[in-house]
Amino acid sequence: MNNALNQLQPYPFEKLRALLGSVQPAADKRAIALSIGEPKHESPAFVAQALADSLKQMAVYPTTVGLPALRQAITRWCEQRFGVPAGWLDADKHVLPVNGTREALFAFTQAVVNRSDDGLVISPNPFYQIYEGAALLAGATPHYLPCLDSNGFNPDFDAVSAETWQRCQILFLCSPGNPTGALVPMETLKKLIALADQYDFVIAADECYSELYFDEQSPPPGLLSACVELGRSDFKRCVVFHSLSKRSNLPGLRSGFVAGDAEIIKPFLLYRTYHGCAMPVQTQLASIAAWNDEEHVLANRDLYREKFDAVLAILAPVLDVQRPDGGFYLWAKVPGDDAAFTRDLFEAQHVTVVPGSYLSREVDGVNPGAGRVRMALVAPLAECVEAAERIRAFLQK
Repeated sequence: MNNALNQLQPYPFEKLRALLGSVQPAADKRAIALSIGEPKHESPAFVAQALADSLKQMAVYPTTVGLPALRQAITRWCEQRFGVPAGWLDADKHVLPVNGTREALFAFTQAVVNRSDDGLVISPNPFYQIYEGAALLAGATPHYLPCLDSNGFNPDFDAVSAETWQRCQILFLCSPGNPTGALVPMETLKKLIALADQYDFVIAADECYSELYFDEQSPPPGLLSACVELGRSDFKRCVVFHSLSKRSNLPGLRSGFVAGDAEIIKPFLLYRTYHGCAMPVQTQLASIAAWNDEEHVLANRDLYREKFDAVLAILAPVLDVQRPDGGFYLWAKVPGDDAAFTRDLFEAQHVTVVPGSYLSREVDGVNPGAGRVRMALVAPLAECVEAAERIRAFLQK
Protein backbone atom coordinates (compact mmCIF):
# COMPACT_ATOMS: atom_id res chain seq x y z
CA MET A 1 0.00 0.00 0.00
CA ASN A 2 1.00 3.63 -0.49
CA ASN A 3 2.75 4.62 2.73
CA ALA A 4 1.31 8.14 2.45
CA LEU A 5 -2.10 6.69 3.32
CA ASN A 6 -0.83 6.33 6.87
CA GLN A 7 -0.50 10.12 7.08
CA LEU A 8 -4.17 10.79 6.35
CA GLN A 9 -6.24 11.95 9.30
CA PRO A 10 -9.84 10.87 9.90
CA TYR A 11 -12.35 13.08 8.16
CA PRO A 12 -14.13 15.57 10.50
CA PHE A 13 -17.37 13.59 10.31
CA GLU A 14 -15.61 10.41 11.43
CA LYS A 15 -14.36 12.33 14.48
CA LEU A 16 -17.85 13.69 15.01
CA ARG A 17 -19.40 10.22 14.91
CA ALA A 18 -16.85 9.04 17.48
CA LEU A 19 -17.59 12.05 19.69
CA LEU A 20 -21.35 11.51 19.63
CA GLY A 21 -21.44 7.72 19.28
CA SER A 22 -22.08 6.96 22.94
CA VAL A 23 -24.27 10.00 23.63
CA GLN A 24 -28.02 9.48 24.06
CA PRO A 25 -29.84 12.60 22.83
CA ALA A 26 -33.12 13.83 24.26
CA ALA A 27 -35.78 11.35 23.20
CA ASP A 28 -38.51 14.00 22.96
CA LYS A 29 -36.68 16.03 20.29
CA ARG A 30 -36.28 15.14 16.63
CA ALA A 31 -32.79 15.27 15.18
CA ILE A 32 -31.70 18.46 13.41
CA ALA A 33 -28.35 18.35 11.62
CA LEU A 34 -26.43 21.57 11.06
CA SER A 35 -23.26 19.56 10.53
CA ILE A 36 -22.97 18.52 6.88
CA GLY A 37 -22.82 21.20 4.18
CA GLU A 38 -25.19 19.40 1.83
CA PRO A 39 -27.68 21.74 0.12
CA LYS A 40 -31.28 20.82 0.89
CA HIS A 41 -33.10 23.31 -1.32
CA GLU A 42 -35.00 21.82 -4.22
CA SER A 43 -32.96 21.05 -7.32
CA PRO A 44 -34.10 22.92 -10.45
CA ALA A 45 -36.83 20.96 -12.22
CA PHE A 46 -35.58 22.00 -15.67
CA VAL A 47 -32.18 20.44 -14.93
CA ALA A 48 -33.85 17.18 -13.90
CA GLN A 49 -35.85 17.29 -17.12
CA ALA A 50 -32.72 17.87 -19.19
CA LEU A 51 -31.12 14.89 -17.46
CA ALA A 52 -34.15 12.69 -18.10
CA ASP A 53 -34.35 13.75 -21.74
CA SER A 54 -30.73 12.74 -22.31
CA LEU A 55 -30.76 9.28 -20.72
CA LYS A 56 -30.35 7.68 -24.13
CA GLN A 57 -26.85 9.16 -24.06
CA MET A 58 -25.89 6.46 -21.53
CA ALA A 59 -24.84 4.34 -24.50
CA VAL A 60 -22.21 6.91 -25.48
CA TYR A 61 -18.66 7.03 -24.14
CA PRO A 62 -17.96 10.55 -22.86
CA THR A 63 -14.73 12.32 -23.70
CA THR A 64 -12.55 13.68 -20.91
CA VAL A 65 -12.44 17.13 -22.45
CA GLY A 66 -16.24 17.28 -22.50
CA LEU A 67 -18.79 18.51 -25.02
CA PRO A 68 -17.94 21.77 -26.80
CA ALA A 69 -21.40 23.07 -25.87
CA LEU A 70 -20.67 22.55 -22.15
CA ARG A 71 -17.29 24.26 -22.30
CA GLN A 72 -18.88 27.15 -24.21
CA ALA A 73 -21.69 27.48 -21.64
CA ILE A 74 -19.08 27.58 -18.86
CA THR A 75 -17.05 30.17 -20.76
CA ARG A 76 -20.10 32.40 -21.22
CA TRP A 77 -20.92 32.10 -17.53
CA CYS A 78 -17.37 33.12 -16.53
CA GLU A 79 -17.57 36.12 -18.86
CA GLN A 80 -20.87 37.26 -17.38
CA ARG A 81 -20.07 36.50 -13.73
CA PHE A 82 -16.46 37.65 -13.47
CA GLY A 83 -16.29 40.24 -16.23
CA VAL A 84 -13.88 38.24 -18.37
CA PRO A 85 -13.65 39.94 -21.78
CA ALA A 86 -14.94 37.89 -24.71
CA GLY A 87 -12.13 35.96 -26.32
CA TRP A 88 -9.89 35.76 -23.26
CA LEU A 89 -11.19 32.37 -22.17
CA ASP A 90 -10.86 29.89 -25.02
CA ALA A 91 -13.36 27.08 -24.42
CA ASP A 92 -10.98 24.65 -26.12
CA LYS A 93 -7.89 25.58 -24.09
CA HIS A 94 -8.82 27.14 -20.78
CA VAL A 95 -11.83 25.09 -19.56
CA LEU A 96 -12.34 21.50 -18.41
CA PRO A 97 -15.51 19.93 -16.98
CA VAL A 98 -14.97 17.92 -13.79
CA ASN A 99 -17.02 15.64 -11.57
CA GLY A 100 -17.44 18.18 -8.80
CA THR A 101 -14.70 20.27 -7.21
CA ARG A 102 -13.74 17.65 -4.61
CA GLU A 103 -12.57 15.21 -7.27
CA ALA A 104 -10.88 17.95 -9.25
CA LEU A 105 -9.01 19.52 -6.31
CA PHE A 106 -7.54 16.16 -5.44
CA ALA A 107 -6.62 15.22 -9.01
CA PHE A 108 -5.20 18.66 -9.75
CA THR A 109 -2.77 18.35 -6.86
CA GLN A 110 -1.53 14.99 -8.12
CA ALA A 111 -0.90 16.49 -11.54
CA VAL A 112 0.80 19.72 -10.43
CA VAL A 113 3.05 18.69 -7.53
CA ASN A 114 6.62 17.85 -8.55
CA ARG A 115 7.60 15.00 -6.23
CA SER A 116 11.31 15.54 -6.78
CA ASP A 117 11.16 18.90 -4.99
CA ASP A 118 10.73 19.51 -1.28
CA GLY A 119 7.43 21.17 -2.06
CA LEU A 120 4.74 22.76 0.06
CA VAL A 121 1.02 22.90 -0.58
CA ILE A 122 -0.22 25.95 1.32
CA SER A 123 -3.80 26.25 2.49
CA PRO A 124 -5.93 28.27 4.89
CA ASN A 125 -6.46 26.84 8.36
CA PRO A 126 -9.29 25.85 9.03
CA PHE A 127 -9.69 24.27 5.64
CA TYR A 128 -11.38 21.73 3.40
CA GLN A 129 -9.57 18.51 4.27
CA ILE A 130 -9.15 17.47 0.62
CA TYR A 131 -6.34 20.06 0.34
CA GLU A 132 -4.34 18.26 3.02
CA GLY A 133 -4.98 14.71 1.83
CA ALA A 134 -4.23 15.59 -1.78
CA ALA A 135 -0.93 17.18 -0.77
CA LEU A 136 0.17 14.18 1.29
CA LEU A 137 -0.71 11.65 -1.41
CA ALA A 138 1.09 13.78 -4.02
CA GLY A 139 4.28 13.66 -1.95
CA ALA A 140 4.15 17.29 -0.79
CA THR A 141 4.04 18.77 2.71
CA PRO A 142 0.89 20.64 3.80
CA HIS A 143 1.54 24.10 5.22
CA TYR A 144 -1.25 25.82 7.12
CA LEU A 145 -1.96 29.56 7.37
CA PRO A 146 -4.23 30.45 10.32
CA CYS A 147 -7.48 32.30 9.60
CA LEU A 148 -8.10 34.37 12.70
CA ASP A 149 -10.79 36.84 13.68
CA SER A 150 -8.09 39.52 14.06
CA ASN A 151 -7.42 39.33 10.29
CA GLY A 152 -11.01 39.02 9.10
CA PHE A 153 -10.71 35.20 9.07
CA ASN A 154 -8.28 35.41 6.15
CA PRO A 155 -4.64 34.26 6.27
CA ASP A 156 -2.04 36.93 6.97
CA PHE A 157 -0.15 36.43 3.73
CA ASP A 158 2.28 39.23 4.65
CA ALA A 159 3.54 37.06 7.51
CA VAL A 160 4.58 34.23 5.18
CA SER A 161 8.36 33.99 4.84
CA ALA A 162 10.24 34.15 1.54
CA GLU A 163 11.56 30.64 2.23
CA THR A 164 8.00 29.31 2.54
CA TRP A 165 6.92 30.98 -0.71
CA GLN A 166 10.05 29.59 -2.38
CA ARG A 167 9.00 26.04 -1.51
CA CYS A 168 5.33 26.58 -2.39
CA GLN A 169 4.03 24.63 -5.38
CA ILE A 170 0.29 25.18 -4.89
CA LEU A 171 -1.49 27.87 -2.90
CA PHE A 172 -5.08 26.88 -2.16
CA LEU A 173 -7.58 29.67 -1.67
CA CYS A 174 -11.20 29.22 -0.62
CA SER A 175 -13.41 32.28 -1.07
CA PRO A 176 -16.00 32.50 0.40
CA GLY A 177 -14.22 30.35 2.94
CA ASN A 178 -15.30 27.04 4.39
CA PRO A 179 -16.07 27.31 7.30
CA THR A 180 -15.53 31.02 7.96
CA GLY A 181 -17.43 32.55 5.01
CA ALA A 182 -14.67 35.15 4.58
CA LEU A 183 -13.89 36.63 1.17
CA VAL A 184 -10.36 37.12 -0.12
CA PRO A 185 -10.27 40.82 -1.13
CA MET A 186 -9.44 41.84 -4.69
CA GLU A 187 -6.23 43.61 -3.67
CA THR A 188 -5.07 40.48 -1.85
CA LEU A 189 -5.77 38.35 -4.93
CA LYS A 190 -3.66 40.67 -7.06
CA LYS A 191 -0.87 40.63 -4.47
CA LEU A 192 -0.91 36.82 -4.46
CA ILE A 193 -0.67 36.70 -8.25
CA ALA A 194 2.45 38.86 -8.04
CA LEU A 195 3.88 36.46 -5.45
CA ALA A 196 3.06 33.49 -7.71
CA ASP A 197 5.04 35.16 -10.48
CA GLN A 198 7.93 35.93 -8.17
CA TYR A 199 8.19 32.47 -6.61
CA ASP A 200 6.72 30.33 -9.43
CA PHE A 201 3.78 28.59 -7.78
CA VAL A 202 0.20 27.87 -8.89
CA ILE A 203 -2.83 29.51 -7.28
CA ALA A 204 -5.75 27.07 -7.03
CA ALA A 205 -8.87 29.04 -6.10
CA ASP A 206 -11.69 26.91 -4.71
CA GLU A 207 -14.73 29.09 -5.42
CA CYS A 208 -17.53 26.57 -5.00
CA TYR A 209 -19.40 28.94 -2.61
CA SER A 210 -18.98 32.00 -4.85
CA GLU A 211 -22.67 32.23 -5.77
CA LEU A 212 -23.89 32.32 -2.15
CA TYR A 213 -23.69 35.94 -1.01
CA PHE A 214 -25.95 38.63 0.41
CA ASP A 215 -25.46 41.83 -1.60
CA GLU A 216 -26.77 41.49 -5.15
CA GLN A 217 -24.96 44.71 -6.07
CA SER A 218 -21.55 43.36 -5.01
CA PRO A 219 -20.92 39.75 -6.05
CA PRO A 220 -17.71 38.41 -4.52
CA PRO A 221 -14.63 38.82 -6.72
CA GLY A 222 -12.80 35.73 -7.88
CA LEU A 223 -9.34 34.91 -9.15
CA LEU A 224 -10.54 35.45 -12.73
CA SER A 225 -11.74 38.93 -11.71
CA ALA A 226 -8.25 39.72 -10.44
CA CYS A 227 -6.71 38.50 -13.70
CA VAL A 228 -9.06 40.84 -15.58
CA GLU A 229 -8.06 43.84 -13.45
CA LEU A 230 -4.40 43.02 -14.07
CA GLY A 231 -4.90 42.60 -17.82
CA ARG A 232 -3.69 39.02 -17.42
CA SER A 233 -5.38 37.47 -20.43
CA ASP A 234 -3.32 34.27 -20.25
CA PHE A 235 -4.40 33.60 -16.61
CA LYS A 236 -0.79 32.56 -15.97
CA ARG A 237 -0.42 30.40 -12.80
CA CYS A 238 -4.12 30.92 -11.98
CA VAL A 239 -6.75 28.16 -11.92
CA VAL A 240 -10.30 28.33 -10.53
CA PHE A 241 -12.66 25.55 -9.43
CA HIS A 242 -16.44 25.92 -9.61
CA SER A 243 -19.37 23.60 -9.02
CA LEU A 244 -23.13 23.30 -9.47
CA SER A 245 -23.50 21.70 -6.03
CA LYS A 246 -24.02 24.86 -3.96
CA ARG A 247 -24.91 27.29 -6.77
CA SER A 248 -27.73 25.16 -8.15
CA ASN A 249 -28.51 22.68 -5.32
CA LEU A 250 -27.17 19.81 -7.42
CA PRO A 251 -24.62 18.02 -5.20
CA GLY A 252 -25.72 14.65 -6.56
CA LEU A 253 -25.05 15.66 -10.16
CA ARG A 254 -21.30 15.84 -9.42
CA SER A 255 -20.66 18.56 -11.95
CA GLY A 256 -18.21 21.44 -11.99
CA PHE A 257 -15.35 22.87 -13.97
CA VAL A 258 -11.73 23.97 -13.81
CA ALA A 259 -10.63 27.04 -15.77
CA GLY A 260 -7.50 29.12 -16.15
CA ASP A 261 -3.92 28.90 -17.40
CA ALA A 262 -3.90 26.86 -20.62
CA GLU A 263 -0.35 25.68 -19.93
CA ILE A 264 -1.65 24.01 -16.76
CA ILE A 265 -5.01 22.86 -18.14
CA LYS A 266 -3.36 20.98 -21.04
CA PRO A 267 -1.22 18.61 -18.93
CA PHE A 268 -4.05 18.33 -16.40
CA LEU A 269 -6.26 17.08 -19.25
CA LEU A 270 -3.57 14.51 -20.09
CA TYR A 271 -3.58 13.38 -16.46
CA ARG A 272 -7.36 13.11 -16.50
CA THR A 273 -7.41 10.93 -19.63
CA TYR A 274 -5.46 8.35 -17.63
CA HIS A 275 -7.44 9.07 -14.45
CA GLY A 276 -10.63 7.86 -16.16
CA CYS A 277 -12.92 10.59 -14.85
CA ALA A 278 -14.87 11.77 -17.89
CA MET A 279 -18.24 13.31 -17.03
CA PRO A 280 -21.20 11.28 -18.40
CA VAL A 281 -22.79 12.87 -21.45
CA GLN A 282 -26.23 13.08 -19.83
CA THR A 283 -24.68 14.92 -16.87
CA GLN A 284 -22.98 17.32 -19.26
CA LEU A 285 -26.25 18.12 -21.02
CA ALA A 286 -28.02 18.73 -17.72
CA SER A 287 -25.09 20.94 -16.64
CA ILE A 288 -25.44 23.10 -19.75
CA ALA A 289 -29.02 23.86 -18.72
CA ALA A 290 -27.89 24.82 -15.20
CA TRP A 291 -25.03 27.09 -16.25
CA ASN A 292 -27.28 28.87 -18.74
CA ASP A 293 -29.83 29.95 -16.11
CA GLU A 294 -29.50 32.51 -13.30
CA GLU A 295 -33.11 32.77 -12.07
CA HIS A 296 -32.85 29.68 -9.90
CA VAL A 297 -29.55 30.97 -8.45
CA LEU A 298 -31.17 34.25 -7.42
CA ALA A 299 -34.03 32.35 -5.78
CA ASN A 300 -31.51 30.17 -3.97
CA ARG A 301 -29.74 33.20 -2.50
CA ASP A 302 -33.07 34.60 -1.34
CA LEU A 303 -33.75 31.41 0.63
CA TYR A 304 -30.36 31.62 2.36
CA ARG A 305 -30.84 35.32 3.18
CA GLU A 306 -34.15 34.50 4.84
CA LYS A 307 -32.56 31.77 6.95
CA PHE A 308 -29.56 33.87 8.00
CA ASP A 309 -31.86 36.74 9.00
CA ALA A 310 -34.09 34.48 11.09
CA VAL A 311 -31.33 32.45 12.74
CA LEU A 312 -29.10 35.42 13.56
CA ALA A 313 -32.04 37.25 15.16
CA ILE A 314 -32.36 34.32 17.54
CA LEU A 315 -28.68 33.57 18.21
CA ALA A 316 -26.93 36.95 18.13
CA PRO A 317 -28.23 38.03 21.58
CA VAL A 318 -26.83 34.88 23.25
CA LEU A 319 -23.87 33.80 21.08
CA ASP A 320 -20.79 35.43 19.54
CA VAL A 321 -21.77 34.96 15.90
CA GLN A 322 -21.90 37.22 12.84
CA ARG A 323 -23.24 37.08 9.33
CA PRO A 324 -20.47 35.80 7.03
CA ASP A 325 -19.47 37.46 3.75
CA GLY A 326 -20.71 34.45 1.81
CA GLY A 327 -21.43 30.72 1.91
CA PHE A 328 -24.03 29.01 4.08
CA TYR A 329 -22.12 28.49 7.33
CA LEU A 330 -22.11 30.25 10.67
CA TRP A 331 -18.69 30.22 12.37
CA ALA A 332 -19.75 30.77 15.97
CA LYS A 333 -17.57 31.29 19.01
CA VAL A 334 -18.84 29.14 21.87
CA PRO A 335 -18.19 29.09 25.61
CA GLY A 336 -15.61 26.53 26.66
CA ASP A 337 -14.28 23.62 24.63
CA ASP A 338 -15.84 23.28 21.16
CA ALA A 339 -15.99 19.46 21.23
CA ALA A 340 -17.61 19.49 24.69
CA PHE A 341 -20.11 22.12 23.50
CA THR A 342 -20.96 19.97 20.47
CA ARG A 343 -21.44 16.85 22.59
CA ASP A 344 -23.51 18.58 25.27
CA LEU A 345 -25.70 20.38 22.71
CA PHE A 346 -26.39 17.08 20.95
CA GLU A 347 -27.28 15.39 24.22
CA ALA A 348 -29.54 18.18 25.48
CA GLN A 349 -31.15 19.39 22.25
CA HIS A 350 -30.52 16.73 19.54
CA VAL A 351 -28.87 19.36 17.32
CA THR A 352 -25.63 18.45 15.54
CA VAL A 353 -22.88 20.97 14.75
CA VAL A 354 -19.18 20.45 13.95
CA PRO A 355 -16.39 21.38 16.38
CA GLY A 356 -14.14 23.97 14.80
CA SER A 357 -11.03 22.18 16.03
CA TYR A 358 -12.01 19.20 13.84
CA LEU A 359 -11.76 21.43 10.76
CA SER A 360 -8.31 22.84 11.63
CA ARG A 361 -4.80 21.75 12.48
CA GLU A 362 -2.78 22.81 15.51
CA VAL A 363 0.34 24.72 14.50
CA ASP A 364 2.83 26.03 17.07
CA GLY A 365 0.42 25.12 19.84
CA VAL A 366 -2.54 26.99 18.34
CA ASN A 367 -5.62 25.50 16.68
CA PRO A 368 -7.46 28.41 14.97
CA GLY A 369 -10.75 26.48 15.03
CA ALA A 370 -10.68 25.81 18.76
CA GLY A 371 -13.56 27.39 20.66
CA ARG A 372 -15.75 27.64 17.57
CA VAL A 373 -18.37 25.49 15.87
CA ARG A 374 -19.60 25.35 12.29
CA MET A 375 -23.32 25.46 11.64
CA ALA A 376 -24.57 24.75 8.12
CA LEU A 377 -27.87 26.53 7.39
CA VAL A 378 -28.88 24.07 4.70
CA ALA A 379 -32.08 22.67 6.21
CA PRO A 380 -35.49 24.26 5.50
CA LEU A 381 -36.23 27.60 7.20
CA ALA A 382 -38.50 26.16 9.90
CA GLU A 383 -35.92 23.53 10.82
CA CYS A 384 -33.10 26.11 11.00
CA VAL A 385 -35.26 28.34 13.21
CA GLU A 386 -36.12 25.44 15.50
CA ALA A 387 -32.43 24.51 15.74
CA ALA A 388 -31.52 28.11 16.61
CA GLU A 389 -34.20 28.24 19.30
CA ARG A 390 -32.89 25.01 20.81
CA ILE A 391 -29.32 26.35 20.78
CA ARG A 392 -30.53 29.53 22.50
CA ALA A 393 -32.36 27.49 25.14
CA PHE A 394 -29.21 25.40 25.67
CA LEU A 395 -27.06 28.51 26.12
CA GLN A 396 -29.54 30.17 28.47
CA LYS A 397 -29.41 27.15 30.78
